[in-house]
Amino acid sequence: MSYLVTGATGFIGRHLILELAKRGEPVYVLVRAESLGKFDQLQQFWGDASRHIVAVVGDLTEPLLGVSDQTRTKLRGQIKHCFHLGALYDLTAGNESTDLVNVLGTDHALALADDLTVGCFHLVSSIAAAGLYPGTFTETMFEEAEGLDHPYFRTKHESEALVRRQRRVPWRIYRPGMVVGHSATGYIDKIDGPYYFFKMLQKLRRTIPQWMPLIGIEGGQINLVPVDYVARAMDHLAHLPGQDGQCFHLTDPRKRHVGEVLNLLAKAAHAPTMTLRLDSQVFAGIPRMVRAALVSIRPVNRIIDEILNELGVPKSVMQLINYPTVFDCDRTQQLLAGTGIKVPPLEDYAWRLWDYWERHLDPDLLTDRSLSGKVRDRVVVITGGSSGIGRATALRLADAGATVVIIARDESRLARIREAIAAAGGKVFTYSADISDLDACDAVAKRILADHGRVDILINNAGKSIRRAIENSYDRFHDFERLMNINYYAAVRLTLALLPSMVERGQGHVICISSIGVLANSPRFSAYVASKAALEGFANCAAAEYSERNVRFTVINMPLVRTPMTAPTKVYQQLPLIAPEEAADLVCDAVIHQPKRLATRLGIFAQLMSLFAPKITEVVMSQAYRLFPESEAALEALPPPEGEASVRSAAKSDASTDEQIAFATLLRGIHW
Repeated sequence: MSYLVTGATGFIGRHLILELAKRGEPVYVLVRAESLGKFDQLQQFWGDASRHIVAVVGDLTEPLLGVSDQTRTKLRGQIKHCFHLGALYDLTAGNESTDLVNVLGTDHALALADDLTVGCFHLVSSIAAAGLYPGTFTETMFEEAEGLDHPYFRTKHESEALVRRQRRVPWRIYRPGMVVGHSATGYIDKIDGPYYFFKMLQKLRRTIPQWMPLIGIEGGQINLVPVDYVARAMDHLAHLPGQDGQCFHLTDPRKRHVGEVLNLLAKAAHAPTMTLRLDSQVFAGIPRMVRAALVSIRPVNRIIDEILNELGVPKSVMQLINYPTVFDCDRTQQLLAGTGIKVPPLEDYAWRLWDYWERHLDPDLLTDRSLSGKVRDRVVVITGGSSGIGRATALRLADAGATVVIIARDESRLARIREAIAAAGGKVFTYSADISDLDACDAVAKRILADHGRVDILINNAGKSIRRAIENSYDRFHDFERLMNINYYAAVRLTLALLPSMVERGQGHVICISSIGVLANSPRFSAYVASKAALEGFANCAAAEYSERNVRFTVINMPLVRTPMTAPTKVYQQLPLIAPEEAADLVCDAVIHQPKRLATRLGIFAQLMSLFAPKITEVVMSQAYRLFPESEAALEALPPPEGEASVRSAAKSDASTDEQIAFATLLRGIHW
């Protein structure tokens, strides 16, 4: 008894062959001439079983699969089982290619099976053969299929029709669900099906705390099965007597909605889950004509495309979110009863799927995401680069191969950072200028362009902060003016001076260092937060205007950093602040990935709380306002307090209380 298998080098095929080869009989596998190298590589995958596996050169698109006369003569009458797995599985492929491989290829495989007088023709179809049937689709149903407009659905249905209507060769049909990686190893060879959502889950994990509840869509039912179950079940069912002319659903008997599956995968990824999942039918009230009209609008299409591109999800996959079909597999489960062949619960192996994807298939692994790959030989301008965040960032970028241009006021500090970078072999240029003087800002921009010819990345880092309660600022309007001048006007002025050259070159990146205080609305920082919010507003508007000119804008909502700017506030000396090097990591991450906004998980949580629970956020911040004292600098300029209730009477102790430390540790990075 011998076997003939098409699609042997595919994902399911290689696992099925491994099961067949265990029976000790020859397994002939159809391989295109150009794929013989891939076949040789699979020998290691098959291990000892490979001695039973023999390559047969052929092609699905050729009559009789392109198998030579000599080979057919040799195999005629020797093949008990012919497994046809060869197919084009690509939800983005068009009609012509899918017809050629899936339909014509099946016809050629049937002709070869007839020529070789095989005992049984086993067609590996798909649940896609049911189309978009609304309801339960049983193993005995076929003609009832609906919604076969998609090329893959239609060709799978038509290939089944070819097998069912012919009378020359006995047949069995297998309809696997959506096949995922091996339940024991997570192994899979390509991104497909639910894997398209893994990048989205990864982004959520990196952005939002795992404990934060999310709202999502429940969607239709989705049926996932690991490849090892499919291969073992198919091998067993193929050798059962008396099953010719039957169809088998290799699906999970557990019924799971898309929302539930995504939550299980999110838990495996340590990402936040959807606590509330809305039935997609809530959107059914929107007339179909209205929905079609919206999608047909070019700007709407571009928005949708951009969102899906950002998430790494093809449009064709989104069409299956509300998949309407449920697959009955009772008969198959009865035939497998007592064999130990069963679908493991997804929650038992989801972590293996995630782990394998993140280690081997994450698209970022194939893209140069290194800092040096982004900045080598690029001109990077950093304002306020002589100390704190700017200094730490300059050192990192210079070490990665960037030409670092630093603007700052203090010439002595500039000399020190210049010497440090030069000693490490980096390229650095420094310009002494007070960019709060807008004329000086224009002048230094012209000098930089004249000296270097271009600016690839601008990091608006220079800034100033004032920590003072509003009630202590009634007579200090100049504080608000000073901060707007350096934090907003200077950054905008320099950006405007450099933007034309970026537009002319068709590329550029502007990074604006904002504050977590903008997201948390930190009390005592009204002047500082307002100036940073203004800068954010400018950057967000500019991002939209220059989106199609390949000039990117990034806002970083920086947590509170231990820098010379925070040193005068003595209460900060014992509180947990992030180090300048950690802040530089955030800036470098912005350089590499060019996000629209970069914030810590706590910052994003604070923003969401401000949006959805503003009063609660206000109360929390009010308590913090009362918990942390006014700075000594603010108090010294005031007359003696008249009442104990006034914030002006806050203690001047250099030591932080346990309560303050605990509060600041819990909300590390927020300005107090």
